[in-house]
Amino acid sequence: MKNKITSVEPNSLGEELGIEVGDYLVSINDTPVKDIIDYKFLMNDEYIEVEIEKSDGEVWILEADKDIQEDLGVDFESSIMDKAKSCSNKCIFCFIDQLPGGMRDTLYFKDDDSRLSFLQGNFVTLTNMKEEDIDRIISYRISPINVSVHTTDPELRVQMLNNRFAGNLYDRLKRLAEAEIEINAQIVVVPGINNGEELKRTVEDLYKLYPSVQNVAAVPIGITKHRKGLKELEIFNKDTAKKEIEDLKKLQQKYIKEIGAPFVRLSDEFYVLAEMDLPSEDFYGEYDQLEDGIGMITLFRKYIKDSLNYLSDKNKGSFTIASGVSAYKELLWASEVIKEANPNIILDVYEIKNYFFGETITVAGLLTGKDIIEQLKGKIKTDYLILSSNMFRKGYELSNSKEQIMLDDMKIIDIEKALNIKVIVVDYTGEDLIDKINTHLQEE
Repeated sequence: MKNKITSVEPNSLGEELGIEVGDYLVSINDTPVKDIIDYKFLMNDEYIEVEIEKSDGEVWILEADKDIQEDLGVDFESSIMDKAKSCSNKCIFCFIDQLPGGMRDTLYFKDDDSRLSFLQGNFVTLTNMKEEDIDRIISYRISPINVSVHTTDPELRVQMLNNRFAGNLYDRLKRLAEAEIEINAQIVVVPGINNGEELKRTVEDLYKLYPSVQNVAAVPIGITKHRKGLKELEIFNKDTAKKEIEDLKKLQQKYIKEIGAPFVRLSDEFYVLAEMDLPSEDFYGEYDQLEDGIGMITLFRKYIKDSLNYLSDKNKGSFTIASGVSAYKELLWASEVIKEANPNIILDVYEIKNYFFGETITVAGLLTGKDIIEQLKGKIKTDYLILSSNMFRKGYELSNSKEQIMLDDMKIIDIEKALNIKVIVVDYTGEDLIDKINTHLQEE
């Protein structure tokens, strides 16, 4: 298999060897490079022989002594050097099945590829894998791997994933655990199906595989308004979210006594829905589950408080923050703290409702440019509009494009033109918010 090279980093090993854009990587140490996993594994040596096919068809064999962790410093046409494996499941809660028509093609592609789990943190169900794929994970020490578990009950998992091969999950997890592969587990919790006692039983099964199963993230099902023809499902409300939190407390306390960590954590959305205080900072450890929305609010508060000392207390500036419903109160709190530290700063916060997917979707990461523009048109009275980086997509989904676009294909420049304002994109940490505000302040 040949892998086309699309960029070569300056001063990299690849440039030193004479590799150029348009060349093809064929093999390393006489072993064909099938995908990114082969590449990373084969490069993990102090001496390599690289077979390169030039654009004119000439074949070069390049030799190099290198540091073990050093790679060629090149990018390939595909981030995984292969086609991503599509999902063979038909999950009852699948978000992609709830998308409206007319969106870009890549949004409708369901990946279930262990290589993307390793490289980008994507979650996989393991139903799409053959035994040789499991062998490869173990042989190459691909770790950590992120697994969508949902339930360890074989029959229930078959029903939830609508896949007759979904029931062998626990055996595969045990095999990975025996090989000391690190596993991060995720559970999408659906009221009346895998919550309550079923959720606790699944967590206890996964705990038996600790420390290979490092942690469990439990997130609530997301329901859009585009579910025509799909199974009717309930969503969590204040009372049911509170019950889920209370149900897991005893297990979490038990695990904290045994391993010093709660092992299973519920996403912030549960606490927001239940209108309950979030756990303390030490509950979240190293915040390894941020991508699941676990500990984001707590970390945000911490960074806002820690970064206030770096906020200019004299310069002035005016900013508007657009927020999803879930984070609105937190950003409103942050704006008051920032304005108290520097009264010369104007900082307005607007709550954006999700009309595109439906108002049951409340997270900022699923907002669209259309909703932001329609709900802010004529309202902004500041110099800058601040948007969270998780509203934008880039990388693999966009074929390695560096450009950031929203779910409805809106680009930053589109929003700037429609609202006649400069957009600032910030990470979801309070630290970056303070830093970007500082950067755009002006002297009085």
